[in-house]
Amino acid sequence: MISCTRPIQPRLTAAVALVVGLATRAPVVAQQHDHPASPEKLGQVSFPTSCTPAVVPGFERAVAMLHSFWFSEAESAFREVAARDPACAMARWGIAMTLLGNPMTRVAPSGDAMRAGLAAAEEARALARSQSHREQMYADAVVAYYAGEGREHAARMKAHEEALASLSRAHPEDAEAAIFYARAMVANAPPADLTFSRQLAGAELLQPLFDRNPNHPGLAHYLIHAYDAPSLAMRGRSAALKYAGIAPSAPHALHMPSHIFTRLGDWEESIETNARSARAEPDSNAAVHPMDYVVYAYLQLGRDAAAGEVVRRAVQNSDRFYGGLIGYNFTAMPARYALERNAWAEAAQLRLPVGAAPYVEAITRFARGLGAARSGRADAAQAELEALVRLEAALRQQNDSYWATLVGAQRLAVQSWVARGRGEVALAVSLARQAAALEETVEKHPVTPGPILPARELEGDLLLELNRPAEALRSYEQTLAREPNRARALFGAARAAERAGKTAAARASYTELTRLMRGADPERSELKEARRFLAKP
Repeated sequence: MISCTRPIQPRLTAAVALVVGLATRAPVVAQQHDHPASPEKLGQVSFPTSCTPAVVPGFERAVAMLHSFWFSEAESAFREVAARDPACAMARWGIAMTLLGNPMTRVAPSGDAMRAGLAAAEEARALARSQSHREQMYADAVVAYYAGEGREHAARMKAHEEALASLSRAHPEDAEAAIFYARAMVANAPPADLTFSRQLAGAELLQPLFDRNPNHPGLAHYLIHAYDAPSLAMRGRSAALKYAGIAPSAPHALHMPSHIFTRLGDWEESIETNARSARAEPDSNAAVHPMDYVVYAYLQLGRDAAAGEVVRRAVQNSDRFYGGLIGYNFTAMPARYALERNAWAEAAQLRLPVGAAPYVEAITRFARGLGAARSGRADAAQAELEALVRLEAALRQQNDSYWATLVGAQRLAVQSWVARGRGEVALAVSLARQAAALEETVEKHPVTPGPILPARELEGDLLLELNRPAEALRSYEQTLAREPNRARALFGAARAAERAGKTAAARASYTELTRLMRGADPERSELKEARRFLAKP
């Protein structure tokens, strides 16, 4: 077993400095800073191999990095082990595993990474033939992902999981085999299975191991992923509170607790841990995923100026990054910033991403369409609606049912407000309900802290505008059940309860809103409205 500790020197670059400065209320300095060396801390991993004893500490350090999705550093560490011990099969296995990337995203590696990963996996299998049966099975499990032309990522991941299941059964003494098997099980969980059966099965494997190995980075990490759902999030709180302390040198380990904090509506905790994640990143562009979570959290607290500063920095760096999954976060931030503040005219003018995947472009089309419809620009809203129809069709043609479902919900939501603008009230309500029902058939993707604007919340907005406050209240309450402590939904529930004559419910919601927004920017109208109501005798 190795406890991975050694001096490191993080760098603080412009975008990271901005996130950190906002989180601490310190001045934002857009330049690099050198910090005193601090001990590297990655957690404790025990992974016996047949490699030469001299490389064991380096190998276990690399595995610890892999468990915290610090892929670039892990790959370098595995390559160093391979250079020192050319016969070490597991070093090649590690290279192939890092090149696979984040399995939770349900996105295949790039073509170059696939080719390099296959080469490393085949080297691992060739070397493992003269080594232990256990190592042969590890090599077979990574080959199971990479081998074969033209296979879809999902099929590759299924084969990978099945091979890991065989490994875990053949070697029940090997905790790492069980951990990687559970990781694949959680990664392969169908997003439309709202019973979360695969996530819970994975957690059943991971939790007893975590109880016995509380400093293992992968156990904390994968438990957070297993419990990243509204009904399960409280079970993941213990792992979330511990993970950042287990592996504080790994940026992703500092970000991951915010997945649970977001599910529970713990916004201050989310901001703090994502700021720590940003501090740990040597490259500010790599902090984009935490930045999106920070923006989301700031907006729930009514700290619009802080959110706006992060958004402006992200927009300045966004043009090169629309093409991949990270494009989601770049594109989501300005859309969230406009929509959460009900800045409809601003949303209608958002800049379209260039060269983006359909589900990324759909974020801006959704925001622009909603903004145009709700600011009286019917023709512009119709144009964005037609673009959403095209993007949804493109995703279905690509057999991407998950993102097609979510873009379909966005399309229905915009269509609802377009119908409202035309005076087609019954159609508008029907479409709003269809959008909400469709969106709730799947869970959110790990790339995002939550929907750009929940369809059920928009249903509540529509019903409240139509003077149907009792129905609107139910919509807002349903939103809050899935997305606790969402400021817009909480304010909507308070207004709906007030208009429905449910004074006690209105008082409770307004009181909770004032608690949530106690540090909000003074111009936040929701806070003023809450205080007006609560001042009544």
